[in-house]
Amino acid sequence: MHDDVAGRTMTTSGTGSAPTTDLSVAVIGAGARSYIAEHVPEARPGARITAIVDTDEIGRARARTAHPDAVIHSSLDDLIAAGGIDAAIVTTPDHTHEAIAVALLEAGIAVYLEKPLAITLESADRVLTTAAETGTPLYVGHNFRHSAVVRTMREVIERGEIGEVKAVWVRHFVGNGGDYYFKDWHADRSKTGTLLLQKASHDIDVVHYLASGYTRRVVGMGDLMIYGGITDRRDRRGETMPDWFSMDNWPPLAQTGLNPVVDVEDVSMMMMTLDNGVLASYQQCHFTPDYWRNYTVIGTEGRLENVGDTAGGVVKVWNRRHEWQVEGDREYPIEGVASGHADADLLTMREFLDHVVDGAPTVVSPIAAREAVAAGALAAASLRDGSRPLDVPELPAHVLEHFSRVSTNHIPGRTS
Repeated sequence: MHDDVAGRTMTTSGTGSAPTTDLSVAVIGAGARSYIAEHVPEARPGARITAIVDTDEIGRARARTAHPDAVIHSSLDDLIAAGGIDAAIVTTPDHTHEAIAVALLEAGIAVYLEKPLAITLESADRVLTTAAETGTPLYVGHNFRHSAVVRTMREVIERGEIGEVKAVWVRHFVGNGGDYYFKDWHADRSKTGTLLLQKASHDIDVVHYLASGYTRRVVGMGDLMIYGGITDRRDRRGETMPDWFSMDNWPPLAQTGLNPVVDVEDVSMMMMTLDNGVLASYQQCHFTPDYWRNYTVIGTEGRLENVGDTAGGVVKVWNRRHEWQVEGDREYPIEGVASGHADADLLTMREFLDHVVDGAPTVVSPIAAREAVAAGALAAASLRDGSRPLDVPELPAHVLEHFSRVSTNHIPGRTS
């Protein structure tokens, strides 16, 4: 027996294998992204979904079908009052993350918070401060660090194949953007803030991870070029993205049924200066025909670039001097899933549950998640204010100190 961080007693097996732990997990929000909870039993033997919260009856009906043995609640307050929950997976719309996470942390319930951490820097800092002051585990689901393409690029850098990283360039072709982000709440600035958070927070975090530094100055530029001019709108309350998604929804100007409010940019760009001197850029477009990310990392002795970001793609390395050539001097095939990120979702869930029960170290920490929010939110503020350069403020010292003590590694080799 041992006591977990929330003060509850758990039982573990006496075998030499990984302990089997009775862990009660709740899901907050039964929308499209809540499917990540399906990984819980596989990620940690003995862990199971015992409760689900959704404020909408349609969502509660989905929850009853997906998890017939779970208790269904209509409010977070009811869940907390009922007790018996060790951890919660929060997959609600982004603008609700702050209030939900704070309430759970204050109740001593470990939190898996789907990225982004929050939609403003102030909200992100409040969540981190609450976690630091309560001591309740907080984990943010930046699952892309666990994707095969990112792990492969990181390994190339760690082996020294391109020398010391000096620049990172990212292009993100969001070919499904019209369906994914402009037909529900994602298109509404008041609920999303910016797609430089909702979508780009993955990439900003990976830039920080590959460069081993955090953004300290940012400049943004962007516009609502395509979807703002489409007048066919409707309320999709009760629906989730799979209900309307189709590869036949093309070309972008032929999209129908957009969200009643569309005021986030569909093209965004940002430039970053990191605290270690690395320079980075990021570009995002939501009306391309193809859907993938392209990273270029340039070091003192070469560069790497991925062609494709799932199985079948390749990470190429050029580290000899020559003219232009398609083939890399070295090439590393990308493993994993052929589409999506189910493999990364499983690894992320396992990391969260192992951290809650065992205090195991994690590849991403709340500090790293906060720094992704800071860069994205300030880039959006910059692009909406004439591309004025903005500086990223530091976290309060006691919050940094807390997360340097817990078993997490937000940037390899760094403790603050």
